[in-house]
Parts: sequence; C-alpha cells; structure tokens
Amino acid sequence: MTIQSPSSLILLHILLLFLLPLKIASSPRTQAEALVTWKNSFSPSPASLNSWSLFFFWIKVRAIANLHKLCKWDSIVCNTAGDVTQVNLSNANINGTLTQFNFSSFPHLTLFDINNNAITGQIPSSIGNLSKLTYLDLSVNFFQGNIPLEICQLMELRYLSLFNNNLDGMVPYQLSNLQNASYLDVGANYLATPDWSRFRSMPLLTHLSIFLNDLTLDFPEFLHNCRNLTYLDLSNNMLTGQIPESVFTNLGNLQYLNLSSNLFQGPLSSNISKLSNLRDIHLADNMFNGPIPEDIGLLFDIQVLNLYNNSFEGKIPSLVGQLRNLQYLDLRVNNLNSTIPFELGLCTNLTYMALALNKLSGHLPMSLSNLIRLSDVGLSDNLLSGEISSYIIANWTEVLSLQIQNNSFTGKIPPEIGLLTKLNTLFLYKNQLSGAIPSEVGNLNDLVSLDLSANQLSGPIPTTLWNLTNLQALQLFSNNLNGTIPPEIGNMTSMQILDLNTNQLYGELPETISGLSQLQSISLFTNNFSGRIPSDLGKFIPSLRVVSFSNNSFSGEMPPELCSGFALQVLTVNGNNFTGSSPTCLRNCSGLNRVRLDGNQFTGNITNAFGVHPSLDFIDFSDNQFTGVISPEWGECVNLTNFQMQRNSISGTVPPELAKLSFLESLSLVYNELTGEIPTDMGNLPMLFKLSLSKNHFTGKIPQSLGNLRGLQYLDVSENKFTGTIPIELGNCDKLLSLNLSHNNLSGEITPVLGNLFVLQYSLDLSSNSLSGKIPQNLGKLQSLEILNVSHNNLSGEIPPELSGMISLRSYDFSYNELMGPIPSDGIFQNASAKAFFGNSALCGNVEGLTPCNSPMSTSGKSTKYNKKVLVRVIIAGILICCRQHKLLDNKITSTREYNISESVIWEREGKFTFGDIAKATDDFNEKYCIGKGGFGSVYKAILASGQIVAVKKLKMSDSSDIPRKNSRSLENEIRMMTEVRHRNIIKLYGFCASRGYMCLVYEFVERGSLRKVMYDVEGEVKLTWATRVKIMKGVAHAIAYLHHDCNPPMVHRDISLNNILLESDFEPRLSDFGTARLLNADTSNWTKAAGSYGYMAPEFAQTMRVTDKCDVYSFGVVALEVMMGRHPGELLTTSLSEDAELLLKDVLDQRLPSPTGQLAEEVGLVVNVALACTRTSPVSRPTMRFVAQHLSAPTQPCLPERATAHINHQQLS
Repeated sequence: MTIQSPSSLILLHILLLFLLPLKIASSPRTQAEALVTWKNSFSPSPASLNSWSLFFFWIKVRAIANLHKLCKWDSIVCNTAGDVTQVNLSNANINGTLTQFNFSSFPHLTLFDINNNAITGQIPSSIGNLSKLTYLDLSVNFFQGNIPLEICQLMELRYLSLFNNNLDGMVPYQLSNLQNASYLDVGANYLATPDWSRFRSMPLLTHLSIFLNDLTLDFPEFLHNCRNLTYLDLSNNMLTGQIPESVFTNLGNLQYLNLSSNLFQGPLSSNISKLSNLRDIHLADNMFNGPIPEDIGLLFDIQVLNLYNNSFEGKIPSLVGQLRNLQYLDLRVNNLNSTIPFELGLCTNLTYMALALNKLSGHLPMSLSNLIRLSDVGLSDNLLSGEISSYIIANWTEVLSLQIQNNSFTGKIPPEIGLLTKLNTLFLYKNQLSGAIPSEVGNLNDLVSLDLSANQLSGPIPTTLWNLTNLQALQLFSNNLNGTIPPEIGNMTSMQILDLNTNQLYGELPETISGLSQLQSISLFTNNFSGRIPSDLGKFIPSLRVVSFSNNSFSGEMPPELCSGFALQVLTVNGNNFTGSSPTCLRNCSGLNRVRLDGNQFTGNITNAFGVHPSLDFIDFSDNQFTGVISPEWGECVNLTNFQMQRNSISGTVPPELAKLSFLESLSLVYNELTGEIPTDMGNLPMLFKLSLSKNHFTGKIPQSLGNLRGLQYLDVSENKFTGTIPIELGNCDKLLSLNLSHNNLSGEITPVLGNLFVLQYSLDLSSNSLSGKIPQNLGKLQSLEILNVSHNNLSGEIPPELSGMISLRSYDFSYNELMGPIPSDGIFQNASAKAFFGNSALCGNVEGLTPCNSPMSTSGKSTKYNKKVLVRVIIAGILICCRQHKLLDNKITSTREYNISESVIWEREGKFTFGDIAKATDDFNEKYCIGKGGFGSVYKAILASGQIVAVKKLKMSDSSDIPRKNSRSLENEIRMMTEVRHRNIIKLYGFCASRGYMCLVYEFVERGSLRKVMYDVEGEVKLTWATRVKIMKGVAHAIAYLHHDCNPPMVHRDISLNNILLESDFEPRLSDFGTARLLNADTSNWTKAAGSYGYMAPEFAQTMRVTDKCDVYSFGVVALEVMMGRHPGELLTTSLSEDAELLLKDVLDQRLPSPTGQLAEEVGLVVNVALACTRTSPVSRPTMRFVAQHLSAPTQPCLPERATAHINHQQLS
C-alpha cells in the first residue's frame, strides 16, 4: 500500500476544487437554477412556465432522480446526457429582459427561440458563449441598441432572425463571418448603411431580409456574389441608383425579390429575364422609368408582378400573355399609355389585376373574359372608353371588387352585373354611363359598397336595390336619377353612408329612413325633395355624423332629436323652407365641425342655441329670421374660421370674446340690428381676411386697431353710424382688395395712405359721408382698382390728373361734392359720362351734359380774379392737351405705319378667319361681348359665322408702340412660335392680326373662364373639391414644364396667376397669356409693367428687373398655395415660415371644405409642400418645373431638392 505525502493530497484537492466550478456551471442543476432565476425576473411570470420549479431539488434523497425532470419542463429539450440543447419560448407571452439569463450555463445549446414576446433591453454580449448555437430567433420583441459583435462569432449559426425590434446603429459587416448561415433576417429595425465593401461573400446564404431599415446609397455590392440566394428583401429603405446588371446575371436562383419603397431609378434591364426562377417580384414605389421590358414575359414561373407607383411608360408588353402562372399583377400609378393588350387575357390564373392610374386607352379586349378566376379588378383613373362588355362581365363571377371608375366608359351598365354575386365593392363612378340602373344589381347580396356617382344615369332607383341588406355605402350622386325614395329603404339596416345628392329625386322622405340605426352620413342635397323630414330622424341613429339636405324644398321644423346621439359633425340644410327653431340638441354636439342653416325661414332666439364647440370650423345661419344676441360663448369655439349671420334680426352688441377666435378668417354680421361700438380687440384676429359689418346701427369711431389686420382683404362697414375720421392705420392693411366705408358720418379728409393699398382691386367706396378737403393724388397709385366712389361728400378742389392713369378703373363716381376745375381728359376720363360728375357746379370739361371749360357759364358766380385764374388754367391745359393729342396722333400714325396700316395677319393651320370676321362677330368690339379685362387688354367672346367660338384679346397699338421697327420681324417670329405650341393644358393660339390701330391675339375659347372667377364664386368650394384642385395644379405644372423644357427655344410665361389659368367644363386647366408680356415689351430690360401680377411676382424681380424661368416657378408656387388655401397666401410666403417651423396641413387649407383624408390628404399635402419649395426666396434653391410636374403626378411625397422652408404635416388633419 502506497502512502501519499500530505503535500500531494493538498495538490489533488486544489485541482478538484479548481475543476468543480466548471462541472457545476454546466450541470443540469445549475441549468435549472439559471432558468428559474431568469423566469423569476419576468413580470408577470407566464402560466405556461409553471413547470419551471426547483422545489423537488431540495429533497436530497431523490435529488438524482428529479434532475432528469428538467428535460420534461415545458419549452426545454435535452440531449441524452441531460444537458439543455434547446430553449423554445416563441409566443410565450414573456415580459422581461435577457439580463438575468446566464448564457454560460448552456454550453450545449443549439437552438434559442424567443420570438414574438415583449422582451426589452439590449442583447447581452454574453450570448457569444453559445458556441454550438445553430438557430437563434430574437424576432418580434423590443430589443434596442446595436447588434452585439459577439453574435458574429457564433460560427455554427445557420439561422439568425432579429426581425422587428428597435435595433439601431450600422449593420455590422462581421455578420458576413457567419459563413454557415443560410437564413439571415434583420428587417424592421433602424439599422443604418455600413461599408458594404467590407462584407464577405456568403455562399450558403439563401434567405436575406434587411427590409424597413434606414439604408441609403446604392445596391449592396456584396450581394452580387451570394449566388445561392432564393429570397431577397431590401424593401422600405432609401436605396438609390440603378439595379446592377450583376444582380440579374449572378442571382439566377432567386425566387423572391422585393425592392419596393426605395429610390431606385433608371430603366429596368431586359436581363431580368435571366432570373428564370422568379416567382415573386416587387419593385413598387420607386422611380423606375422607361418601358417595361418585353422580356419580362420570359419569367414563366412568375406568380406575382408588382410594379406599382413608378414612371414606367409605353405599352404593357404583349409577351405578358406567356405568364400562365401569373396570379397577381399590379401596374398602378405609372405612365403606361397604350391599350390593354389582347394577350393579357391569356393569363388565365390571374386573380388580382390592377392597372389603375395610368393613361391606358381604348376598349376592354374581349380576351379578358377568359380571366374567370379574377377576384380583384382595378382599372380606374385611365382613359378607357367604349361600352362595358356584357360578355366580359358575365365571366367574372368570382370577382369580389370591381373598380373601373374615372374613365370614359359609355353605354349602359350591363344587366349581367347581377351575375357577380360575390361582389362586395362595385365602383363605376365618374364615367359617361347612361340609361337606368339595372334591376339585377339587387342580386348582389354581398355588396358592401356601391358607387355609381358622377355619370349620366337616369330613371328611378330600382326597387330591388333597397333589398341589399349588407350594403354599407350607397353613392349615386351627380346623376339624373328621378323618382322617390320608397319605404323599403328601411330594409337596408347595415347602411352607414347614403349619398344621393345632385339628382332629380323628389317627394317626401319615408318614415322608415329613421330606422337605419347604423347610419353615419346622409347626403341628399341639390334634389327636389319636399315636405317634412320624419320627426324621429336621428332618434334611433346614435352615430349620425353628417346630415346634408341643402338646396331642396323641405319645409316644416327640423327633427328635434336629429342629433340626440350628440355625434353630429356636419349639418347643412341651407336653401330650403325650414321653419321653427334649430334643434336644441345642437348645443350639446361638441364635435360639430360645419353648420349651414342659411337661406331658410328659421325663427327663434339664437342666443343659447349653440354651446361650446371646439372643433367648429364653419357656421352660417344667414338669411333667416333669428333673433337674440351674439353669445360670448362663440369665443370658445377656438377653431372657428368662418362665421356668417347676416340678414337676420340679431340685436345687441358684438361681444369682445369674438377676439379670441384666432383662426377666424371671415366674419359677416351684415343687415342685422346690432348697436354699440366695435370692440377694439377685433384688431387681434391675425387670420381675418373678410370683415363685413354693414347695414347695422354701429356707432363710434372705426377702431384704429383694424389696422393690425394685416391679412385683411375685404372690409365693409357701410351703412352704419360711424363717426370720426378714416383711420390712417388702415394703410397697414396692404392686402385689401375691397374697402367700403360708405353711408356713415365720417368726416375729415381722405387720408392719402389709402393710395398705398396697391393691391386694392375691386372697390374703394367712401361715398355718402361728410368727407372734406381734396381728393389725394396718391389714389392714382391704385393701378388695379376697378371701382372708385367718393360721391355725396364735401370734397373740394380739382380732380387730380394722376387719377387718369388708373388703368383698371371701369367705374367711378365723383358726383355731389364741391369739386371744381376741368375734368382730366386723358386715360380713363376719355369716355367719361356726365353722370359721374353731377352735383359739382364748378366742374367743367368736354363731357356731354357738363359745361365746357371755355364757356362763360363755367365761371358764372365767381370773382373776376378767379375767372382770370381759370382762364389761364384753361389756356395752359388746352395747349398741353393739344400737344399731347398731336404727339399721340404722331405715335399712332407711326405705329400704324410700322404695321403697314393694312391688315397684318399670322394664322396657324386651323385659322381660316380674318380681322373683319372678328370685328363683325363682336359688333366692332362692343362692350357687351367683353368677358374680361386685364393688364394687357380686353378679352372678347366671338362667335364666328362658322359657329366656331374664339376668345379675342384686343391690345391697343399704343400699348406696344415701344416695339421698334427693327423688331417687327422678331415679333412675327415670336407669334409664329406661339402658334406652334401644342399642349393639352395650354390655350391654343390661333393667330394674330393688326388693323385699324389694334393688335388682336385670337385664342381658343374656354367655357368656365378663369380659375379666379370659379374659385371665388359663391359656390367655389362646392365646385373645386380637393381632388379637382390637385388635378388643376398637376395640369398647370405640366403646362409650365412644357414651356420651359420642351419648347425650342424655351419660353418663360412671365405672368402666372389665377386670372391666367382657365378651366374647361371638366375643370381641366388651360394656361393662357403665355408670351403676351414678351410681345408687349421686346426690350427685356424694361418690364416694370409686364412682368407678372402683383402678389405672384418673385421677390428677386424687384432687385434685378429680370425675368427667368425661376420667376415662373415662384408664381406657380403662389398659385398652388392660393388654390389649396382658398385665399392668397400673403404673409405665409415671408413671415410664417422659419427654418424650424412646422405647420399642420389643416391650418393652411381652405376652411370652406372638409379636411381631405386618406390618399387624397397625401396628394394635397404633396401639392402644398411642393408649392413651399417653389416659393423659396433663393431662385437657385427652387426646383425646376419638370421636377415639379413629375413629382406631382406621384401619390407619395418626392424627395425635394434641398430642404423646404417649412414642413407641412399632412397626417394631422383633425
């Protein structure tokens, strides 16, 4: 027996102690303890992990037996030695972190799956201890921070998913060290672009997803050599450039390719056909252009082809007919401009076909009848025409959604539509369909949404339609439907939206309509309905939000419980014969947004009819018989923009609380019984652009504080009892278009500062006051003013000769004052009427009905001394007039000689008429044919003998007398060039002629007139919907882009404004007056008169006096903002937009319309953002019109060059 020394025994014990922790660290007991410790950190601990317990381990007698129960715990798998090899806790409802998980206790772990839980915090670096791990899934949690580099050391990994967390930082290039990995998913995080050149090739990788991150720059170059890839998803990033050719040549195993929602551009390579194994290809939401490669038809295995929202153009390849496995085809929102190919009908496995928002034309090919598996058909917003084939429709019996709206389909709706019994959505609106709605529509029992609006449908609504009990939305508005609404409407118990507006429906509403308990919106305006509204309408409809009965012949009282659910947001019943008081429940509808009670016979006290409505934007109860006072509670309706209560019997004073309405834009209290003074705080309404207080009994002075209303455009305080002088502070209201202070008791002189209101256009009326002193010569600066009335005052002195230069003035009245001296004889006074000067005994002039200045009667009753002064003035004036007339005669003769006195003409090919034809058609330019006047001349409507209608702009030769003789050939060349302009959004110039001292430009005639006329018409908000406004701005952008980029030489318009945009009957915009400014001023160094309209000119013009294409860009931006805002943007262009400003779209949009929603809100927001970019102060920072035109045609916001001056948030419309 060998006896060991004590020292050797001690060494043995030390060695055993050293090895003991390693043994313990990987024992089943320590693994169990680690799992339980981790479980105890969860909050709360899920019931599914109740089996994770250490209770039995403390019973020493059974310790070894119970160790084996670890491998029976839920979600745990062990090897034969009892070591844990798999932890699978996917979908385990865990709330916690990985901080308490001891990875070092699991050296044999091969699978760790905790996907779809609520685990937070960072991924611990100790995860790198799992050296045998082959499967790691941490997806769908809330991990944050960087991807730990230790993961990249797990060389056995074959599957790694970090999908859908909050990871950030750069994608570590060390991930490419995982050379055994076949599946890698880091999508849906916030990862940034790495240096792709440091990535190694990953030859075993078959699945790679990096979608929905913050990747930028070009296509990742290392992917070219990952030749075994079958699945690649890089979508929803900001990758740019073209797709490298090597992707198509090297990645031949790809079955799934998704590059959607990036910034890829350029044409799509024909080598795409080399990806012969592709089944799914998604290239949507990029900037690809050019044709769709014909060779795409060689991808025989393709099942999904998604090219949505790019700029592909040309035709749909005919080889697409070879894609017999194709199930999903999405070509929406491109520029495809061909017909639908016959071969598409050979893709007989198609279930989804979306070709909307292109420029496809022609008829539907009959081969489409072969597509019997179709479930979704989207052909809307194209130029498709012809009849809807009953043969095609009869074969589409599997279709769930049929959307062919916004085309030019004609004929009747085929009765075979009734065979599509699975339909839940049928949209045929905005076509040219006629005839009756087929009764077979009543067979569509699954129909949820039916929209046949904006067609030419006639006859009654078929009775079968009222049996569609699943129908939730019925929209038949803007047709010619007649007949009544029958009691059977009560069957439609699922109805939420009922819109039958703008038809010829008549009769009374049936009582059963009150039983539609799910109804949210009912719109019946502009029909011929009559009688009383059912008295219990609204009583059983708790979610009723929109009620619109406007423009009918309803009578009686409004239903008292119409808004009993207090959900009402819109109530418009204007233009009827309603009587009684308004429903008392309105007071408690806190969500009210728009109310129109105007044009009825309502009575009752309005004082407490309304309460506090924080969302109220527009209210009008004008033209009724309401009494009472204006409640101070209106001041709490903080979002009110339009407040109309004119022509009632409202009494009392204006409460100062109205000054709290900081968003108020229009306030009209006209024709009431209001008294007292105007609160001075009314000058604190920063958004107010229209203030009408006329025809009341207001007293006191006009508040000086009104001068603070810098955005004010219309001010009318006429027919009151105001006293004092005209406040000089009104000169600060430099946006004023109309000012009416007439019929008051104002005294003192006319303040000269009114002459500084350069924008004043429509009217300046100071008549019927007690004003004295001289007429300020400063008023002659009002070059845009059309009506001037200073009659019935005590004005004295002479009429300033400076007023003769007010070129826009078409009406003036100086009568009944104490004016004296000669009437100016030139300019606007050349054809003066005596009526405008009656009641001024000392006035004289060569006007029929007035005393000539050289007559003795003109000086009767005056002193000899005064007579001598008058005589001297008359002699001097006579000499000056004779000299001026002689000079004008010389100029006229010279100008006429330059055009050879005889008629000079230039016509394009379609022009077959002469100056004589035009003169005859307008009765020698009689005023009754005049349809407009502008800075360059008058416009006449001429109906020629042939029946053709043209617009003739007549320019006096004196307006162009500064065109030297040497430029006459240049002038002719300019006009010839203008007649060659061809664009759908530009008015056609037929030609030019000069004769009898006139130049005439002859244009195509456009029915609706100018955009300004339509927009500021009483019903402008009805006509110009958001979609129409977006359409108008797109068309104008394309027109200007054509002038700038497609004409040779390029043309600058120089005067883009609402007056120079005309509208067709379908609101298609047509740009007019291009080139007129250049014709009238060939010397481009002197354009002070013809370089644009005030308020639309670029700021740099005042400094450089030079017009460039960037001036047009600026003007376009102003117009776009005005169209979207419903008013001139004014200070928004200069003072409201700082570099850090953020505006909500609802704050700037036209408040007369309800806020846009969905895709339309995106498009409206895009127009506003592009407009802001166009109105940047620096010309070089503005985009080109080609850029603007291209990106307005896309439904998503483009990446504007450089930073816009402000950001419009179009996601917050409420």
